[in-house]
Amino acid sequence: MHCAISGEVPEQPVVSKKSGILYEKRLIERHISEYGKCPITGEPLTMDDIVPVKAGKIVKPRTVQTASIPGMLGMFQNEWDGLMLSNFALEQQLHTARQELSHALYQHDAACRVIARLKKERDEARSLLAQAERQVPMYASEAVTENASVLSNGKRAAEDDDMGQPGKRVRPGISANIITELTDCNATLSQQRKKRQIPPTLAPIGGLERYTQLSSHPLHKTSKPGILSIDIQYSKDIIATGGVDATAVVFDRSTGQIVSTLSGHSKKVTSVRFVAEGEFFLTGSADKDLLISNHQSNYRRALCGFFKKKRGQIGPWECNCNMHFLREGIFVLNSYFVSFRGSGCASNCWCGTGYPMIKTVRVWQGSEDGNYDCRHILKDHTAEVQAVTVHATNNYFVTASLDNTWCFYDLSSGLCMAQVADASKTDGYSSAAFHPDGLILGTGTSEAVVKIWDVKSQANVAKFEGHAGPVTAISFSENGYFLATAAHDSVKLWDLRKLKNFRTLNLYDSDTPTNSVEFDHSGSYLGIAGSDIRVYQVGSVKADWNCIKTLPDLSGTGRATCVKFGPDANYIVVGSMDRNLRIFGLPGDEAPLES
Repeated sequence: MHCAISGEVPEQPVVSKKSGILYEKRLIERHISEYGKCPITGEPLTMDDIVPVKAGKIVKPRTVQTASIPGMLGMFQNEWDGLMLSNFALEQQLHTARQELSHALYQHDAACRVIARLKKERDEARSLLAQAERQVPMYASEAVTENASVLSNGKRAAEDDDMGQPGKRVRPGISANIITELTDCNATLSQQRKKRQIPPTLAPIGGLERYTQLSSHPLHKTSKPGILSIDIQYSKDIIATGGVDATAVVFDRSTGQIVSTLSGHSKKVTSVRFVAEGEFFLTGSADKDLLISNHQSNYRRALCGFFKKKRGQIGPWECNCNMHFLREGIFVLNSYFVSFRGSGCASNCWCGTGYPMIKTVRVWQGSEDGNYDCRHILKDHTAEVQAVTVHATNNYFVTASLDNTWCFYDLSSGLCMAQVADASKTDGYSSAAFHPDGLILGTGTSEAVVKIWDVKSQANVAKFEGHAGPVTAISFSENGYFLATAAHDSVKLWDLRKLKNFRTLNLYDSDTPTNSVEFDHSGSYLGIAGSDIRVYQVGSVKADWNCIKTLPDLSGTGRATCVKFGPDANYIVVGSMDRNLRIFGLPGDEAPLES
């Protein structure tokens, strides 16, 4: 296009709205200012009738000179230079973005570390709070001691026992958030159970019939033999045992080596349980060690050591270099006070008020080296802890005791959220187990009664009677509706849908108790321990439950105390009243069985 006045390509092209003729802007402006009309048509024309012609801003229009080869080369050079400059600018922006991203990642990592540290401090604070709450009786005792009257002859007057029992303190209760968590877990597991199939790797009946002893491992002391409880961590093939010798042993089946020996209890360990992937480990015991402290204010006020019960009396303990000072405070037990000289040795013993002996549950936390550290010592029961059972969320657990109470605990903090007592009974609980879905708790009593509890309301919703003697073991099947209970007389099978007993297995004579009963994880087999070990194929309410294998008690004691199935029932572990853990499986082959 060319200017109508100069005949050249305009540098600033404009066009007339009236005639559509193209002009150079500076030329048409001068012509309009002098003549006020179009130079071609002669019509009146103003600057408002002139419109600039615009080209694209991204791609520049090519001039006439670019039609020649030298012009094209110059154009290519300009394009290349522009491309290089643009690429350089992009690289600069990329470098800046990388620096900003790196800085953001460092900030995120630092924030994660701060969050982890805060969580650790929170857990430690919860632990300290739990310990402080369990030590409230110490301070209550101190207040009673300091307010006691003193007679003129220097002897202390009798005091009222108004401190309260440690096992009967007010509990915070199971909160609405916990109930929601339990309900959600129940719904999820119930749906999964409906879709669950028997795994193809499950040991077949023909394989179980050929099971024999593969190995025997002496895990506990010869002076106090006996294994009372067994649990298996399936993911790592690790077995835990609780013994009469007051220790719990963690054993690696694959290597045949002891991973860790957990000591700290002073009496037999009655129950052991792994939690989740083995990060936590629970032990329940019949501890009877007592804590004591000084009484007179002119002696050192330090809670120290343990005090042993002798023939029903509390005798003074001869302190030596093993004296262990725990904390400042006042504490009285079983109507006796003990004072200490400045050196830490026992000096005098007086009568006073106090608490009954406290039985303990310990929470152990695993470390990377395979050892376990005691994280919590729970002293909420006043009689032997007979059972520990873990909820399916792996965040909570329950303990059952002969003090006729069961306690619901938060695992991370060690807090007892609820302690449930049954005033109608006095002999206490001898066994306990969670239903696989987690909303039902089963407990067996020393009075031969099986009780079913609603965990959310802590209400006793059902009772099963018919046993003779204490209910020694309880096991829920993974199918969700079978319950097996063992007592001195027999093993009874219950249908939870109709709340009735549909089968009784009378296995041993009247002098031989049934000590343990356990379903395998698939719900296909049932193991029973008494004078021997018997494995039953799980039937139905109407179909027979057939004994497919009887394993002899090779301990020589005639008393198998506990039985547990390995993953897919590919092996069976047995504890007896000697110190050996025995493993049964296919001879010469511990690999998964195939049908």
